[in-house]
Amino acid sequence: MPASPIRKLVPLGDAAKARGNHVYHLNIGQPDIATPPEFYDAVRAYQEKVIAYGNSQGIRLFIESLQQYYASINIPLNYDDIVITTGGSEAIMFAMMAICEPGDELIVFEPFYTNYNGFAIMSGVKLVPIATQAEDGFHLPSQEEIESHISPRTRGMIICNPNNPTGTVLDNAELHMVRDIALKHNLYVLSDEVYREFVYEGETQSVLDIEGLEEHAVVMDSLSKRYSLCGGRMGCVISRNKKFMDVVLRFGQARLCAATLEQVGSAALVAEGAKYFDPMISEYRMRRDATYEELQKIPGMLCRKPSGAFYIMAHLPVDDIEAFSAWMLSDFSDNNETTMLAPGPGFYATPGRGGSEARLAYVLNAPECRRAVELVAKGIEQYNSVNRKD
Repeated sequence: MPASPIRKLVPLGDAAKARGNHVYHLNIGQPDIATPPEFYDAVRAYQEKVIAYGNSQGIRLFIESLQQYYASINIPLNYDDIVITTGGSEAIMFAMMAICEPGDELIVFEPFYTNYNGFAIMSGVKLVPIATQAEDGFHLPSQEEIESHISPRTRGMIICNPNNPTGTVLDNAELHMVRDIALKHNLYVLSDEVYREFVYEGETQSVLDIEGLEEHAVVMDSLSKRYSLCGGRMGCVISRNKKFMDVVLRFGQARLCAATLEQVGSAALVAEGAKYFDPMISEYRMRRDATYEELQKIPGMLCRKPSGAFYIMAHLPVDDIEAFSAWMLSDFSDNNETTMLAPGPGFYATPGRGGSEARLAYVLNAPECRRAVELVAKGIEQYNSVNRKD
């Protein structure tokens, strides 16, 4: 199992805090926006005297709330199209295991959400990486390039839209290209749509809404970011493919059920509709702009302005991002402040890629995002001065 690039520097961060430093966490996608009160109200109002095992598919109250949510974005779903999971993480693992035998392959576009690596190892699946480029905003390569990586053991493609770690929002032409490839080669499309609401320019489409993909589309979803509910661990797998969903439900039965109280609270959140989304998106747009503007001040930095999610994948002018990120915590501070980053290599499957890249999660308020990136800029200048090779 690989170490998480998002969390592996935590001991260094804790040590920096023990020395009296304030650490700005740009390493992890943990929103600081308050979880809406409806979640807590619903949990407090729960009257059952025994918290018993729930249905392996999920409790009816929560599933029906998700049906209403998807109907509100013009995606009608049957009740059996949804299985509740312990976060988006379990949804991804269930989806991988449902379509793949050990040794089967899934195409993934790198850089990608780092835990796909771990989930694939746990599932016995081989990830086949296809590179995307910072210069064109990490959009998908051509159909010919993608098809050149398909083998007899390829079972599907994983997309993340809007994307973690790049913030890229796939346009409809890209999604329809994915559809055409899936139909031509009889592949599943596993679509990670956790950041669906986090789109700042343009618009995108769910794979559930693309004609022709009815038997091929699988959505892995989560409430973690949409409702600032990361610790609630509430997600779901969605597909109209009945055979696929039957297998997913059997995985659900093997782990018994998802947590009951979290489902009760989550159903209350989802039932509130989209009233939280507009102010939340406006706030994150300000944070993105502040982070991007500060990054632009760093000589030699390369990134495109992302259109979605709350991440920026930036090429920084350092020769070893792993060493630099650790040094920022162990050796650097400015007025007793420093910044924790997520080093780029952990977001790739190809060895040697991402060595000068870092993912920045703009989950702090705009002034703190500016200060965090200012510290990175000062750190780069000092680090390169100390480690300059004459």
